[in-house]
Amino acid sequence: MHLNNTLLSSILNALPENIVVIDQTGLIQYVNQSWQDFSCANANTSEPDWLKINYLEQCDRSAKKGDTFGEHAAQGIRLVINKIQENFYLEYPCHSPAEKRWFMMRVSPVKVANNHYYVISHNNITERKIAEEKVEQLSRMDGLTNIHNRRSFDEFLHSEWLRCTRLKMPITLAIIDIDYFKQLNDNFGHQFGDLCLIKIAESLKEFARRPGDMCARYGGEEFAIILGDTELEDAFSIIERALDAIHQLEIPSPNDTKVAITASIGLVTFHPDGKSEEQALITSADELLYQAKKSGRDRIISQNL
Repeated sequence: MHLNNTLLSSILNALPENIVVIDQTGLIQYVNQSWQDFSCANANTSEPDWLKINYLEQCDRSAKKGDTFGEHAAQGIRLVINKIQENFYLEYPCHSPAEKRWFMMRVSPVKVANNHYYVISHNNITERKIAEEKVEQLSRMDGLTNIHNRRSFDEFLHSEWLRCTRLKMPITLAIIDIDYFKQLNDNFGHQFGDLCLIKIAESLKEFARRPGDMCARYGGEEFAIILGDTELEDAFSIIERALDAIHQLEIPSPNDTKVAITASIGLVTFHPDGKSEEQALITSADELLYQAKKSGRDRIISQNL
């Protein structure tokens, strides 16, 4: 294949996409300037003679080394070559040591003088992916308190439950309910109540610092703390300090018998064995929370299961 037309070459070289054209065997027939520039900027070796390289073989070698992009790219290209699919599309990460990067790969067939070729373009979509990541992160944060929301809590608990089940580790959940919060809203107004929730969330998240931990707004005036790989004795000490931290905020209590606002907490530790599901953890913590409120509030009721 010879692309000698000056105008056509100038157009292809002006495109920001990295473009390579291969034949039916995978042998490279053409690369544009963006392809060459990207290769020079990211390779440790000198620029190769592209027309001697088989793109499909390169993908296959990468796949054998465990590169999932190489595997998916090779499969997709062959689907187009074998006319099983008209086109192929793939988004993939291509991070460098200095920055995160994502690319979109497209494979399209083209016929020239009864010869079949395949145009493969790689378009940088990093800006879009970063924006999507930010939106995704925001969708998992509570808009008021800026900690994880219930959706994020459910997803994290599921993955942590599976991890602890697989590794035979304990998992602990605390559900924290702010005492007399409805009366606080009635006495001081909802704006004051919102400010209180923000302060409490800021304080509680300090007790969930490890990768297997999470602090989330569970709903209304309820918060939840997940402690992965934590036995009840250690968890009780952590949650006791969390309760004390709420006291130290010195938010005025609407209850005449209390100077500062308090909380009731249900705390449960499970040792998942594959037979139970994470809902059992939530149900148990809820029941213990109810016992804490029924027993006079401002306390932790715990259980090891």
